Amino acid sequence: PADTGEAVGLPPTYLTVTVGFGPSLFDGRFGLAPRRPAALADLPALPGEMLDPARSGGDIGIQACANDPQVAFHAVRNLARLGRGTVVTRWTQLGFGRTSATGAAQETPRNLMGFKDGTRNIRSDDSAALDKHVWVGAEAGQEWMRGGSYLVARRIRMFVETWDRDRLSDQEAVFGRAKYTGAPLSGKAEFDAPDFAARTASGELAIPDNAHIRLAAFENNDGLRILRRGYSFTDGIDARTGTLDAGLFFISFQKDPAQSVALQRKLGSQDALNEYIRHVGSALFACPQGVSDASGYWGHALFEG
Repeated sequence: PADTGEAVGLPPTYLTVTVGFGPSLFDGRFGLAPRRPAALADLPALPGEMLDPARSGGDIGIQACANDPQVAFHAVRNLARLGRGTVVTRWTQLGFGRTSATGAAQETPRNLMGFKDGTRNIRSDDSAALDKHVWVGAEAGQEWMRGGSYLVARRIRMFVETWDRDRLSDQEAVFGRAKYTGAPLSGKAEFDAPDFAARTASGELAIPDNAHIRLAAFENNDGLRILRRGYSFTDGIDARTGTLDAGLFFISFQKDPAQSVALQRKLGSQDALNEYIRHVGSALFACPQGVSDASGYWGHALFEG
């Protein structure tokens, strides 16, 4: 058959496909080493991570998103089918929902810990912020990468059973936000700007010094920002512990992977959230510009430019 068939009769449901190239693709096997951007290097070891090599890395990364998971599955399955004999699938991750808002019209979604996630994320219509923090410009060093972005993926296991046993006030102190409204602990509404100097009536910092939003805030990181596009996941039960294998499949886009590394070094060593999470998978891909028409293909400028 010309097609695997499981999506016959289904509409596209806003299917999008993003393709990126990992550092290992430029290791000399294919003559691409001279075309590797300087920023495309293996991510360094980061605090607190326990990476599974079987769920990390890869020469080529494919991200398929759709409103129907069967449509997204169909896209990945058929790309793998067409490449059979040349490429082998290394690992996959099925995500659901959305763990960060990227448009002003979207209600901020919640992660599996029940907190609104991505309140201060870069918005898709903020072209100035995208140009400054996300899209690669002249600094690419390689013309084929100009106008693209670097994708960092991190599989983050959440120990939800431990989290669920914690009291509400402790959970809110970990994030630095109210669980139900999403407001910073220094404010009253979700989109109030956090006041990191605010103190409680007893004189303590309203947003603790190890709260997630304090450590991740661009005000406290020399203006550093990334575009978050993560998803939740659940992969059944961890047979060793009898607990849910669930968490956040963190995906971010940035013009330089160093942005993500700098944030994670800080979060990995200081964040109160570390008691409840562990980074267990990791990957980096250079994503060039998309395909404008049927005459081109992903990576055309890399392979033929």
